[in-house]
Amino acid sequence: MEELAEEEKMRRLRSVVDRAEAVLMRPGLSPEDACRVMEETREAVLSLFPDKEDVYELIYTPRFRRIIAERFTIPGSISGRN
Repeated sequence: MEELAEEEKMRRLRSVVDRAEAVLMRPGLSPEDACRVMEETREAVLSLFPDKEDVYELIYTPRFRRIIAERFTIPGSISGRN
């Protein structure tokens, strides 16, 4: 893969993350599929920025986990919010 300009890499990063968030919000997505989307997104982002795994884990992992938790938590349960 030829070197991409930083601007182009950032544009691709936003696109990958936006698509992942849209897929995670789709009705009918199973928890297993959601975890798969999260892992595939991680791989795509790290292919663009291989030396930024710690930044990915700090920013995007919590964001995706929050979306997944909100989608698959039963309202009123001990772990969920009312």
